[in-house]
Amino acid sequence: MNDEFKGKSGKVKVMYVRGDDDSDKRSQNPRTGKGGGRPAGQSRNEGGDRRPARNADKPRGDRRRNESNDFGSEGSPWRTVSRAPRENMPATPDHGGISGKSFVDPEVIRRQRAEETRVYGENACQALFQSRPDCIVRAWFIQSVTPRFKEALRWMAANRKAYHVVEDAELEKASGTEHHGGVCFLIKKRSGISVQSWLGQAGEEDCVLALEDVGNPHNLGGIMRSCAHFGIKGLLVQDASLLESGAAVRTAEGGAEHVVAISGETFSDGLEAFRRAGYTIVTTSSHQGTPLFSARLPKKMVLVLGQERDGVSDSTFDNADMRVAIDGTGNVESLNVSVATGVLLAEWWRQNKI
Repeated sequence: MNDEFKGKSGKVKVMYVRGDDDSDKRSQNPRTGKGGGRPAGQSRNEGGDRRPARNADKPRGDRRRNESNDFGSEGSPWRTVSRAPRENMPATPDHGGISGKSFVDPEVIRRQRAEETRVYGENACQALFQSRPDCIVRAWFIQSVTPRFKEALRWMAANRKAYHVVEDAELEKASGTEHHGGVCFLIKKRSGISVQSWLGQAGEEDCVLALEDVGNPHNLGGIMRSCAHFGIKGLLVQDASLLESGAAVRTAEGGAEHVVAISGETFSDGLEAFRRAGYTIVTTSSHQGTPLFSARLPKKMVLVLGQERDGVSDSTFDNADMRVAIDGTGNVESLNVSVATGVLLAEWWRQNKI
């Protein structure tokens, strides 16, 4: 038989043919049942010499026991063997499926999230960047708004603040709303100041707005916008974080950067502290009180407003120094709380600032 031939490339290829005299010396292939393996009990070393196979001199039962010790009770190399846990071994921290990351205490993550909030809307984010850029932790933009945020992008790059240019769908997920306006900032919340701190820097003319149980973020945003327009800087609230919600800040359209949250031990304690400092406590009612446009509003006052359904509480209303009402047609019971705030602050501005 010819032992060479030329392939398509013209190169010589060598073929080796086993003689028939070798076939009886080789054992049967245990997998296929056909001949072709090496003789039983022998293997080749690197030099090509035949040597006895491992465990060839041991009885069959001993070899099975050795295989069982190495691979489990059934002698399979693929069988998973359970091992007893090592004692005094530290528990491996859970990294949430992210390899190569250092362990972070979940309590630390919860605390950080409680201290942060997301604000969105182009005007709100522009005003926030101009007022307090250091509070920005991370930012997301869609491509179309980036030309208007060039200064913010340069500042974040220089100060190693992470920002991402993303598609609309991803920004909707990051902000939690479809009304994101093309930009979202993750920021550190402001904590507000105490009544005593506010009184230490107040002037002779000062109007403070006090909000009792007003929690709707859109109303809060409208109120902050009116406060910014009429120069009202202090808001006495029960929870300062309400003024930092994304919907409130967006509705304020930049007005949130011109107001400060004030808090006391309790809402009533805060009002009493202002009264002792010479402020007049003024409340509103749609049914009783001096008509607003015939009332003389004091230069130093705390204007108290409550939720739309019930208004201020009975105790707050009874302890007020002055009560006013906004006259109208009577076709509706009362104004929206944010609209009423704008009307009342406009009259205080007219009487004391113009």
